[in-house]
Amino acid sequence: MHRIDTFLELVVQQKGSDLHLISGQPPRIRLHGTLYEVKYRQLTADETSGLLLDIMPDHVRREWESPSCHGVDFAYEIPSMSRFRINVLRHLNGVGAVIRTIPSELMSMEELGLPPILMSLCREKRGLILVTGPTGSGKSTTLAAMIDFINRDRKGHIITVEDPVEFTHNNKNSLISHREVGVHTPSFGAALHSAVREDPDVILVGELRDYETISLAVTAAETGILIFGTLHANGSAVTVDRIINVFPGALQPRIRSMLSSSLRGVISQQLVRRADGKGRLAALEILVNTPAVANLIREGKTDMIYNVIQSSSALGMQSLDSCLRKFVQDKIITGNEAYEKAVSKQDFVSLCEQE
Repeated sequence: MHRIDTFLELVVQQKGSDLHLISGQPPRIRLHGTLYEVKYRQLTADETSGLLLDIMPDHVRREWESPSCHGVDFAYEIPSMSRFRINVLRHLNGVGAVIRTIPSELMSMEELGLPPILMSLCREKRGLILVTGPTGSGKSTTLAAMIDFINRDRKGHIITVEDPVEFTHNNKNSLISHREVGVHTPSFGAALHSAVREDPDVILVGELRDYETISLAVTAAETGILIFGTLHANGSAVTVDRIINVFPGALQPRIRSMLSSSLRGVISQQLVRRADGKGRLAALEILVNTPAVANLIREGKTDMIYNVIQSSSALGMQSLDSCLRKFVQDKIITGNEAYEKAVSKQDFVSLCEQE
């Protein structure tokens, strides 16, 4: 048992999402979106560094100890309890870390209450499916549930490429290969180059963060592979623009055409607090690529995508605001919480006044 395990056990027991260790400060736990101070003394720089070095893999330690390194990411697991995604950083007073809990047991799409249209997207044989949202919005949990659904639903080969590996899947009906950037491959791009030659049916790319990775992902989606990826973006239209704007201006008409045919859907999400105080759940905006959406992407009229989402609920699409409104009507969240997350806040003022 490592010294840091005591703090990590506390986070899991409290059902927190993150542990913050910053030298010169007491530990803090994020619980349902709010950061709370643990009743403990301030950690010195040496103590904080020691706690982290105890669990740091050798290859990560070598990177961390190089003079040019300012931060590292790695995963850590306490068997039968949880996995953790760890980001270590340097700051003014020494060393710090933010540690995200990754539950050992996967929650299914049904348990998460995800809409049925996501199951339909998972049954696609090829194309690009994007799950987007700000940091800490539950993207990894949603993606893990979707991969688990495919794992149970079909016989095929699923390859995941992450930095670091978060949720681990056991083989069910599918064969699953987990690859970690920095351990099993030098980069997302290199892993994608290799993956397309490894007879995959599905590839999960932990983060579409650069031109090479995005270009390879879109190309692979066109060639008959189902690609899942994440982006830090708020909203479907912003996500589409983010993908296109990565490319040089001369290539953008071509990528618009490719994206209009290869994109299957965009799930953009935020976490909202439950009214009963028992945790958070994901509020989703869902875009499905219909002929109307594909035409808007080709013509560069992404600003009109939101109008299509609002008018296409029969096709499984939903806006973030319509999702929030339903949550309020079902008394799952408060009007004030909906107002905080809403796109068109003026439409939620009356819901706040009723409380």
